[in-house]
Amino acid sequence: MRKPIFIVLLVLPVFFACNETDKVTAAVEKIPLDLKISRFDREFAQASPNNLPQLRKKYPYLFPAPDSIWIQKMQDSLQIELFQEVGNTFRSFEDEEGGLQLFFKYVKYYFPEAETPKVITMTNDVRYNQRIVMTDTLLLIGLDNYLGPQHKYYGGFQRYIAKSLDRKYMVGDVASAFAKKVVPRPRDRTFLARMLYFGKELYLKDILLPKVEDAIKIGYTQEEMDWAVVNEEPMWRNFIEQEHLYSTDNKLNQRFLDPAPFSKFGLELDNESPGRLGRYIGWQIVRAFMENNRVGLKQMLAMPEEELFKKSNYKPRN
Repeated sequence: MRKPIFIVLLVLPVFFACNETDKVTAAVEKIPLDLKISRFDREFAQASPNNLPQLRKKYPYLFPAPDSIWIQKMQDSLQIELFQEVGNTFRSFEDEEGGLQLFFKYVKYYFPEAETPKVITMTNDVRYNQRIVMTDTLLLIGLDNYLGPQHKYYGGFQRYIAKSLDRKYMVGDVASAFAKKVVPRPRDRTFLARMLYFGKELYLKDILLPKVEDAIKIGYTQEEMDWAVVNEEPMWRNFIEQEHLYSTDNKLNQRFLDPAPFSKFGLELDNESPGRLGRYIGWQIVRAFMENNRVGLKQMLAMPEEELFKKSNYKPRN
């Protein structure tokens, strides 16, 4: 009798977890959402100087500059080409609209106080560090930052930057922008606290983007994600042995947290590694915490990093 009982005890937590997930999914699907998406990029590309007053009235927050600047932009050959390239790539926005609809429904479920912003698609001269701008009422998406990693506009960029300029990462980038609004900044300057800040952001994506692949959530290719999974244990061991966890050395940001072509362990394997592996480890620690503790999402986000780490009982995969 012992063996069957043991098997039942193992299966029960999985059953209840799946049942809870199904309940959330069903509840989210029933949430009414009026998501308004305006293709300003398309409207501006098709406009003439005579249409500027109407555009300015419709989008007053996009027109701080005088009309002469916008007329010049309408007539500039490089801008005209940019609008054509964006128009060709984004003839349809249906997939992105579906992803955004589902994302904001999950936001409404977990953060009912959050207002669903109006979505405006536009171009921003390929300023990839500002590809997403989110306020309480507006979400601006620079479509010229999502034309695909091989696009000619990105030829002068380093490859680790160019590979992120793909439309498959767009909704994940929106989730990152939302996370910055709800995940408190780290309480201290230790590497561990900074790792867990990004870990909280990525776990939030687990919750708000449950159908999205892990590689997309963190902005990796599948090969980079596979590398991180396989090397999780030696990475963690390196952090421990080098006494990085409680270090306040800002250089660790550049080595393991900031966007980069690879992480910098100072080992031969560096060139094989993806960047931002500290974020990946922070993510796994937060996942371990949520698996081992009955804590609500908002409570976890507000928790001090040191307390979260100690209660996570994190053990890397071998």
